Amino acid sequence: MKSYMGILLVAASLTACSRTSDTDTGAVNVHDLNQQFIGAWNTKDGTKLDSLLADDVQFVQGETHFSGKSEVGSKWVRATLGTITDLKTNVVSTGTDANLAYEAGTFSVDVLPTGPDMPHGIGEGNFILLWKKNPKGTWKLSYAQLEDLPVHARGQ
Repeated sequence: MKSYMGILLVAASLTACSRTSDTDTGAVNVHDLNQQFIGAWNTKDGTKLDSLLADDVQFVQGETHFSGKSEVGSKWVRATLGTITDLKTNVVSTGTDANLAYEAGTFSVDVLPTGPDMPHGIGEGNFILLWKKNPKGTWKLSYAQLEDLPVHARGQ
């Protein structure tokens, strides 16, 4: 319950960001940013994923917390990139302003078997991806939080 409260608290605090369009000064289409991230994940493009991470990116999943591009890149991205496929999101909340953009909602992934006699699994949960504009004006993923449900075998 604590983990869901954290997501709700972060999402609620971020809804104070005013919604803007791409034509407004400095605003970004956060859906496009997330689609870049999801596309890179689904094509297993680790180089592209690294390029989307902020230097000070934070990753939280349950009790796990990684900090910084190097640690997040190695312990989250590369450690799990080959274990899941077909990442999909269902956006529930979104917001942008000139320097921050976020989407939050639910996700699903196909979990690859860990051995030859193991079944494919389905992973689901909640997510929030927070993007910030860096000093050079480039949008980077600054914070990612995932709250997973237990993986279950496909078809169950």
